[in-house]
Amino acid sequence: MKRILSLDTTASCHVLLALTLLTVLNACGDKAAPLQGPREITVFEAKPQDLPLYDELVGQIYGQKDIPIRARVDGYLQKISFEEGSWVKEGQLLYSIDPDPYLAEVAAQQSRLTEAQTMMVNAKNELDRYIPLAEMNAVSRSDLDAAQATYDASRANVDAARANLRQAQIKLGYCSIKAPIDGLIGATEAREGEYVGRDPNPVILNTLSRIDTIRVQFSISEAKYLELARALSKGRSRDEVTRDVRAGRLKTNIELILADGSVFEEKGSIDFVNSQINAATGSLLIQASFPNSSSLLRPGLYAKVRLQMAIAEGAIVIPQRCLTELQGLYTVMVATQDSTIESRPVEIGRRIGDMVIVENGLQPGDKVVIDALQKVQTGMKIIPVPTEFESKTTL
Repeated sequence: MKRILSLDTTASCHVLLALTLLTVLNACGDKAAPLQGPREITVFEAKPQDLPLYDELVGQIYGQKDIPIRARVDGYLQKISFEEGSWVKEGQLLYSIDPDPYLAEVAAQQSRLTEAQTMMVNAKNELDRYIPLAEMNAVSRSDLDAAQATYDASRANVDAARANLRQAQIKLGYCSIKAPIDGLIGATEAREGEYVGRDPNPVILNTLSRIDTIRVQFSISEAKYLELARALSKGRSRDEVTRDVRAGRLKTNIELILADGSVFEEKGSIDFVNSQINAATGSLLIQASFPNSSSLLRPGLYAKVRLQMAIAEGAIVIPQRCLTELQGLYTVMVATQDSTIESRPVEIGRRIGDMVIVENGLQPGDKVVIDALQKVQTGMKIIPVPTEFESKTTL
């Protein structure tokens, strides 16, 4: 009987020890898993701002003057007197064409002029003899008229011979091709010894460009033209706008974006708007001029023209990464006044780089979740942490 009682006492002790350990473990578990509070979430505050709206249009660059250097007479190219791709001065000799045929033509025309002048002198002497004889009725009136006609014809022949000589001298002058302006000359299309000036031989030998100011030509659609015209004429009369366009004084904050994405340091202005819409393309040709004091821009380059079309007054702009898109519909996550997450549909407008204009759905002061969109859901309590967004796009 004593042994049985001893076994029962030992079992009771084991049960009591197990219950004690279980209680301790449960207490430790309660301390290790406390209740979680609201999470900190970064938000972007929507603020209204007056935002200039730009369009980027592809244009091509031309020199202020791009003058083709032509061979105006044909012949063998005797000498090239410039270095390709260099700056040349007005009046500088560029090309020399073999002048021998034209020297011979000048000599021939000079001879014809001398012959005509001799014949005119003879005719004049003959007429001077007939005039007093006719007054004495020693010769007939018809003889006097014939002498007068001979003299008039010889004088006309002298004028014609002198004109032919002048023409031959002009052609001889064309054998020396000189720079019409100061500018940058390009690669020559003909080499010394080639026959030039007559198809299929080269006629245009080079192009000389003045690039201290460059022209950029681009086209805009009919709708964009109307938008631009209204923006330029806002608060001004049509005559004032027309006068400023013709004088090249119409400053419209035009910028030039180069092929490498950089913005050209000089601002431009519109100086030409075509008179009519191109019926084939439905677009209007516009030309803008930019100072090019650094001579960085060269004719033939392509660039984008950034043109201010209007100003969006009081626009609400948010980073594009705040948006969630589903089947063409956009929503944002907004922290309400009591810091509760709310999903809100929005209507978006123009995208500007990494930003977007919200046309409808947001009010000034709304706090839009900018990061951790995957970690929030409707009805969730958060601690909003305001943040600034550094846009990579110039607004």
